[in-house]
Amino acid sequence: MDENKVLWEKCAAFHGHVCGGLTIGYKAALYAIELLDLSFSEDEQVVCITENDACGVDAIQVILGCSVGKGNLLFHMRGKQAFSFYNRKNGKSVRLVLKPRDREMSREESFAYYQACEPREMFDVKEATIQLPERARLFDSYVCECCGETTGANWIRIADGKKLCLDCYKTYDRFNV
Repeated sequence: MDENKVLWEKCAAFHGHVCGGLTIGYKAALYAIELLDLSFSEDEQVVCITENDACGVDAIQVILGCSVGKGNLLFHMRGKQAFSFYNRKNGKSVRLVLKPRDREMSREESFAYYQACEPREMFDVKEATIQLPERARLFDSYVCECCGETTGANWIRIADGKKLCLDCYKTYDRFNV
């Protein structure tokens, strides 16, 4: 069985079904591999900033090893079928933006259309507009002095001399009382 068919089946198994959206992420990941000389990211060598939280993101996770937990899958929510990919090893980056398709297609027709397309037919290749983010940081942790739950230092606020998590901290806003 060819390598791309195996990758597609892994993506479908991870996602739970096949659909046009999964195909978009699948083809974006394959195109990014071609354009940036990428391989599966064991750590943070490959970074993806996705502008949506749709089905295609699952394929990017499977193929490129980008994940929220590793810190190399970031969401810059804009509601666009657009993905910026970065290769930390060679410094290359690209933003792939899905080209418009016929809006009159049914789901089945859309799926068949995307399955038949070559990635270069599907995406406009643009310069990445977001600077490559720094590597994920590890933060010290503190116990919230209100609820007792442990929270990363970056999400602790001080109020009346106490360390509070964001859930317990009450912001001061004179306009939204």
